Amino acid sequence: MNEAISRRGALGLGATVALAASGAAASEADPVAIVSTWDFGKAANAAALARLNAGGTVLDAVEAGARVPEADPTNHSVGYGGYPDRDGHVTLDAILMDEDGRVGAVAALEDVVHAISVARLVMEKTPHTLLVGEGATRFALQQGMQRTKLLTPEAEKAWREWLRTARYRPVANSENLPGPPGSALNHDTIGILARSRDGHLAGACTTSGMAFKLRGRVGDSPQAGSGLFVERGVGGATSTGVGEEVTRIAGTARVVASMRAGLSPQAACEEAVRHIARLRGDAIKGMQVGFLALGQDGSVGAFALLPGFTYAVTRHSGAAEVLPAKSLFAA
Repeated sequence: MNEAISRRGALGLGATVALAASGAAASEADPVAIVSTWDFGKAANAAALARLNAGGTVLDAVEAGARVPEADPTNHSVGYGGYPDRDGHVTLDAILMDEDGRVGAVAALEDVVHAISVARLVMEKTPHTLLVGEGATRFALQQGMQRTKLLTPEAEKAWREWLRTARYRPVANSENLPGPPGSALNHDTIGILARSRDGHLAGACTTSGMAFKLRGRVGDSPQAGSGLFVERGVGGATSTGVGEEVTRIAGTARVVASMRAGLSPQAACEEAVRHIARLRGDAIKGMQVGFLALGQDGSVGAFALLPGFTYAVTRHSGAAEVLPAKSLFAA
């Protein structure tokens, strides 16, 4: 996943305009298969589609896609190479969910690269939906996952530099700072949603959370209804940005509920973002929150508080594009 990812993929400029204008509406001939957050989601989508084409389920697909950034040491907010908490520990959060309401999640997981696969083990091997901290790590190792030191030299260097001032402040759109798309300056939580040709749905979300967070902090990502929500006959949604603001409104559950009530994925994402803005007022000044949604029919919506949120759309043919989401506020 170290390759530079172009914002102009196989669909071309004309298709980009059409997708943006329609919220990446589904095409009967070539429907949307995978959507995910941020530029680097394009590589994750490719892995997800490959798994789907090889006969995997949509759950297999989203797991395969999420594992791509988890294993990338240059990605400092997902998996191996993620920035640590303020005490120097890299902790991971992840969740999977399918349209049948099956959920598996982990939070504050340590020493295991593929948090998304541990989340699936929670779903399939336990009666629970969420394991946290030491218990999550012990469970992962008992299930045969390999113990790995997650703090890379590059991430440790950044942490030690941060310790000089120890000023904790989330930076809007740190995911898309200047630099080649997919570079070390160009990452965040990945949320990924998949739809099979016959309409089955699943989603995943994985992250190492905010850099230099308080030890024990868990954001929206591993919480069903906040970082991810999927419902049969309706669609799915995922979120990115400052997780605390998403959890205040159970953001993805809200987006899916709006879709159930008849809103399009685009309108549902906009409603959730506008609600955060009304609820929080000046408290969210300079903060980024974005939602991405995939409807049962394959239609796509995305919206954010601030400009800069991008998302990747991949169709069943393999045609892929990274698109900018509309935003509530100007830069």
